[in-house]
Amino acid sequence: MGNDPMNNQISDVHIGQLASVGQIAAGIAHEVRNPLTSVKGFLQLLKEKSPDTYIDVAEAELNNALLTLENLLQVSKPDMEDELLSTFNLCAEIESILYLFQDQQYRVKLETNFENVDSAIVSGKRNQLKKTFFNLFKNAFEAIPDKGTIHVNQFIRDGYVYILVKDTGVGIPKDKCALLGTPFFTTKENGTGMGLTQVFTTIYQHGGRIEVDSEENVGTTFRIILPIDISHIQHGVVKLNIKNVESGNLKEYLLENQDVFEQHLLSEAVNVRDKINEIHTIGNIDLLGNAQKLVLFIVENRRHELMMFAQKEGEAWAKHSLTIAFKLEWLQAIRRVLWNFLYNFDRIRGTETNREEFFTLEKNINDLIDQFLNSFFISYTNYKEEVLQSQQEIIEDLSVPIIPIIDSMCILPLIGKVDNNRMLGMKEKVFNQISQHKIMTLIMDFSGVAIIEEEAILYLLKILEGISMMGCKTVITGIRPECVNTMIDLNLTITDKAETYGTLNQALEKYLMRRDV
Repeated sequence: MGNDPMNNQISDVHIGQLASVGQIAAGIAHEVRNPLTSVKGFLQLLKEKSPDTYIDVAEAELNNALLTLENLLQVSKPDMEDELLSTFNLCAEIESILYLFQDQQYRVKLETNFENVDSAIVSGKRNQLKKTFFNLFKNAFEAIPDKGTIHVNQFIRDGYVYILVKDTGVGIPKDKCALLGTPFFTTKENGTGMGLTQVFTTIYQHGGRIEVDSEENVGTTFRIILPIDISHIQHGVVKLNIKNVESGNLKEYLLENQDVFEQHLLSEAVNVRDKINEIHTIGNIDLLGNAQKLVLFIVENRRHELMMFAQKEGEAWAKHSLTIAFKLEWLQAIRRVLWNFLYNFDRIRGTETNREEFFTLEKNINDLIDQFLNSFFISYTNYKEEVLQSQQEIIEDLSVPIIPIIDSMCILPLIGKVDNNRMLGMKEKVFNQISQHKIMTLIMDFSGVAIIEEEAILYLLKILEGISMMGCKTVITGIRPECVNTMIDLNLTITDKAETYGTLNQALEKYLMRRDV
């Protein structure tokens, strides 16, 4: 590999090839996108005048084409001017990305080995690098059609951080490896090649290199090598192009620079950014507007309103079952951006907060954000517990369905497994219904009961005794041989506490006939 991983002639050639192909592809994309956009507009007008299924299909396919072109334009940009520079721990970001693939880890074993977690600090475009590793991991999981293993290793050597992603997937033919990262080259049946193009482009733009080893039916290893260089980052913050306010008021400063705040926030919270529209559609939650509201509550020390806002937010996220991991990333991004804005607030005013003022401010702001988090989680948890409790009550109620037949006579059909917990719920409902509806005869049908636990049989005898004490007669029908055998083995009987029939029909015929007479 050599002492300096950056001295890689093959990679330099690949950079040139990728840049050339990217420029050509970007030119084509620009030329093709414009007429396709026009076609899309005419389709929408046609759809309004005369809706048709074929128009829907055409519009869907056109959207797919436009999305492909948009991805092509994204990966072929010469730089990443739309995203702010930041410094961050690469291992922490990788762990957060791997968490998104939990649904795949039932079939693919994931093994990680990070040697230098605390030292894996890199500078660059955080959003772009997170997307890069997401695409890389996504490819690794998709390369394993059934069961397999993915190894993710990290170590630092000579000022470079190495990330190795090794899968036991289908592998890539040797003659195809040189084409990896080229737009529209893919080994997937329905792929476009845009994912790996983004990976190679972003790593090269960060001064890094990619090495690929692959063998068919054995697996593939991607070796990502990034330089550690944070010399141009001052104090862990970013100098922003923001407007000053003559009053020197922090609230006015934040409102005046609201657009910059939102842009910086979106660059910090990459996973949430991609879900903003979805979250708004599902829960009618305005993430950016709520972020501004939260920050103003904090800087103005409006604690009561902050707590009420947190409770409302927690209930909304729980009500719509929104992913709580997104909320955590969003809040931590808000915290980082707020501190960056406070740094720039001092910078553009030409002032410097003294030590005592800084620590007082730090304690107050972080305490308020932590209080918001606590109230949010309490509200979220309480709502979920209330929903679970109500669902449990519904389930318990449905498990003891008392059905009126005629005046003072009801049927209680039991289905499935009967255990002690179910008997406890049945006791309370049966006694209440007997008292409320003046039930004189209760027919309990056991024909749908496959299993009845021994402890439940003992409790059943107590329920039958209680029914008798309330002046109600119990009729039991349809007891299966398995249940009878269990009672005999326990030396128990119910014939002295209830009348029994082989089937529900037999009991109904007798009691309804008796009523007619």
